This record gives sequence, structure tokens and C-alpha cells, in this order.
Amino acid sequence: MSTTPLPLRDIHLPEAISWWPLALGWWLLALLIPVLLVFAYRAFKRVTRKNAVKKALKIARKHLDSIEKDADMGSMQKLCELSVLIRRVAISVAPRAEVAGLTGRAWLEFLDNGLKDAPFSIGVGRLLVDAPYRKTPPTDPEITQLLDVCRNWLKTCARQKR
Repeated sequence: MSTTPLPLRDIHLPEAISWWPLALGWWLLALLIPVLLVFAYRAFKRVTRKNAVKKALKIARKHLDSIEKDADMGSMQKLCELSVLIRRVAISVAPRAEVAGLTGRAWLEFLDNGLKDAPFSIGVGRLLVDAPYRKTPPTDPEITQLLDVCRNWLKTCARQKR
């Protein structure tokens, strides 16, 4: 028997798998990662903002109680302390650009937002704007009423920010 060589070819390895074009899963992952990062950032900001507002309101309630209990403070000094406290809380719970420049009637209307009977614009809350221009200082019952209105405003802020 005679053997004839078979017409065989050399072994050919397959071509290397190319990294380009990317598979569909990689494209989806490339789109999903930035979306998830933006979502996580916004969620983080929302949670930290909510915690900051809660903390500010808690501190404000304590400060309000200390103003109320301080017997050494006169009515004008209590009024000034209340005005500063309410302004600080408002800047903490609302956008600064929206609140910081408010004065007079606009400031009182902002404080009335969410409250019944407009206690700042119409009621005893007007002391925050009018008292420095009065001839006589506010009386103790007026300051007590104003403290109650401010306490109610703080509670309303806490409910609105939940």
C-alpha cells in the first residue's frame, strides 16, 4: 500500500475577540452608572437637608423656651431675640434667596404662609415689624402671645418639612 500525503492545512487559531464595538450590556451600564450617581446625589442632598431642617427646628424650640423663661430680659430684648430667631429659622428652612431679603409686610406674609388667621400680618405678629417704631415697648401679655404665635409657626414649619 502506498501512502499519499493528505492535503491538510495548518492549524488556524480563531481571530482574537475585539473589544470594539462594545456589547449592548456595556452600553447600558455606561448609561446607567451616571443616572444612578445623579439619583444617589439627589437622595443624599434631600436626606441631609431634611435632617438639617429638623435640627434647626429643634434648636429653635429650645431657644424659644429659653427666651420665654428668661426673667432678666425686658420685653424689647425678648422681641429682638424672637425676631432674630424667626429670621434664622426661616433662612434655614426656606431657600435663602427667597427669604433673606424680605422686610415689612412681605416678611409677615411669608410668616403667615401655612398659618390660619394671619397672626403675623394682622395679629400680634406685627410686633416684629412695628415695635421698634412704637413710643411704648410691648407689654408682657403681647410678648406672651407673640411667643405662642412663634411656637405655632415653628410647629407648622416642622409639619411642612416632613
